Amino acid sequence: MADHEHLPSATTTPSPVPDLNRNRLPTLFEVLSRRTLPPVDLFSFYIFMRDQQRSVDYLDFWLDVAQHMSLCRHYVRELRRSVLVGTPEMSKRSSDALEQFNFSVADPSSGAGPSNLDKEKSADAQTSAILRENQPQTPLQHESPLSSSNRTPRDPNTDSNSPAHTVARQDIRASAEKILYTFLLPGAEREIVLPGSITQDVTAAIEDFGRDDPEVFDVAKDYVFQAMERDAFPAFLRMKALGNLIPPTLMLRLGLGLIALFGAFWAGFILIFLDMDRLTRCFLILPFTVGVYCLFAYQYTMDPIMALVGYSEYTPFKFSRIREPYVRKLLAKRSAFALAVIILADAALCCLFIFVPAVMSKGGNEDHGEDGAAVDVEGKGPEPAGQSGTKGLC
Repeated sequence: MADHEHLPSATTTPSPVPDLNRNRLPTLFEVLSRRTLPPVDLFSFYIFMRDQQRSVDYLDFWLDVAQHMSLCRHYVRELRRSVLVGTPEMSKRSSDALEQFNFSVADPSSGAGPSNLDKEKSADAQTSAILRENQPQTPLQHESPLSSSNRTPRDPNTDSNSPAHTVARQDIRASAEKILYTFLLPGAEREIVLPGSITQDVTAAIEDFGRDDPEVFDVAKDYVFQAMERDAFPAFLRMKALGNLIPPTLMLRLGLGLIALFGAFWAGFILIFLDMDRLTRCFLILPFTVGVYCLFAYQYTMDPIMALVGYSEYTPFKFSRIREPYVRKLLAKRSAFALAVIILADAALCCLFIFVPAVMSKGGNEDHGEDGAAVDVEGKGPEPAGQSGTKGLC
């Protein structure tokens, strides 16, 4: 995973606080914003995208763009500080824009929920505008007539590349180019599939026009977000919020359950045909229980006992605590229902094979009466002695 913990803004912006009162499943935006707890947190979603969906590059792209946005915001905050300490050569227009940015974006207490999406879009637009205002002049830079006519010369000593800034302007440029060369260019190391028009627009904006502001990646970021929300996130919620097992161990439980159930049926019929007593047949409880439990665990994609204890599997045979309140409550209800079904099915099979009457074997086709005469097993009775002698003389 890309190292998104070492953001420059991490020292100035507090970490998001998970919503412990959420009485519903989280949204993808809440997961990506680190506002959820295991097993539906960003770490679990990253492992799911890597191991199950095989499309972790899309998630890494989204996270890198989010990191680029944080880098830009931190840069603008540092730029505003330089204005406040006194830079009379700075243009009044840039100073006013930075003042507006402080009130609309820099407040860390403003949440990024559904009601604040428009505010966040506005903040991104303001950040991009400020970066374009303070963008170094290059031969390939594209400027609108309005911005070029209203811009006043700035003192080079106040340039954002000065050591006074924790984040240099070259860092922002390098971040934008890294995203482009890693994910978007044809034949890139971790190329993601996007519509050709989106890739061409981003490439032209960075390479031809020299842009590095966050708005460059807005269309690509939204496209990747919608793709993950449509294709990957529902499967992630089904696996983590409605179950606590992953596909490899589910297949292992399926195989173990089929083998145990086959052994239980085979041993049960053998014990019945051999007329074993019921106490001996009680040993069938073990294979029937193992088989039924494993098969129902595969059916419900969850281990009921582990769910009741409060654990969820994130890699094979490695479990983590279920800390999301609503998911813990949901899994507890499903595991209780699954355990009830398992107990009923197991009890029915065990009672059937333990209490069924044995099959008696026959010792022969005929038996003898008390007087030694032959007795037909079909019930015809003993043959009279006189008739047998007459038949012998004839």
